[in-house]
Amino acid sequence: MWIVFFLLIFVIILLEARKDMAEQYFTENPNVEHDLKIVDYHLDGIDLKLTTDAGVFSKNRVDYGSGVLIRNMLAENPVAGDILDVGCGYGPIGLFAAKKWQQRQVDMVDVNERAMDLARKNAEVNGVSNVNIFASNVYENVKGSYAMILTNPPIRAGKSVVSEILAKSADHLLAGGELLVVIQKKQGAPSAKKLMEATFGNCEILERDKGYYILKSVK
Repeated sequence: MWIVFFLLIFVIILLEARKDMAEQYFTENPNVEHDLKIVDYHLDGIDLKLTTDAGVFSKNRVDYGSGVLIRNMLAENPVAGDILDVGCGYGPIGLFAAKKWQQRQVDMVDVNERAMDLARKNAEVNGVSNVNIFASNVYENVKGSYAMILTNPPIRAGKSVVSEILAKSADHLLAGGELLVVIQKKQGAPSAKKLMEATFGNCEILERDKGYYILKSVK
């Protein structure tokens, strides 16, 4: 009987953890207690001090996949134009892009108000002024065309959301603009590559690292 009791408690804890993780993506105002943390991130001579919180993606550290994407992004030489970070969270990818290309505007979008508030704070703390952070469900409020679109897509939001981010990116890219995506093999990298190939007629694997794929398509 005690075994059944402990199994029940474990299942409840697991379900609550899954609920908290889901709120990273689906909730405009996550209903979880605040738990502010400071994350220092350094790469390629660029330093960021990032405030994170409960209810946002990867609150304890910059997600490994995001780091792989940033590393590959920094090696790119996009055509003239602005940059878009879709699903920006508290800002590591978009803020790195803004630090790298200070002459470009970087638009950063998300649905999570807590995450966007953190991204705005992180931009201010790190002296990043060439960013515009606003709410958008995928591309709903995105009006411009971009030289580069970056995304670590919200896998737990569902395949349809991820597919929309990838397929509709072409409508928001300039000629010669590029889409850079990080996605794990087990979470759909092969199917994402096929969708990008169907959308753009091309898709290159820039890097494989611990199961993470960096995919690039050019319009």
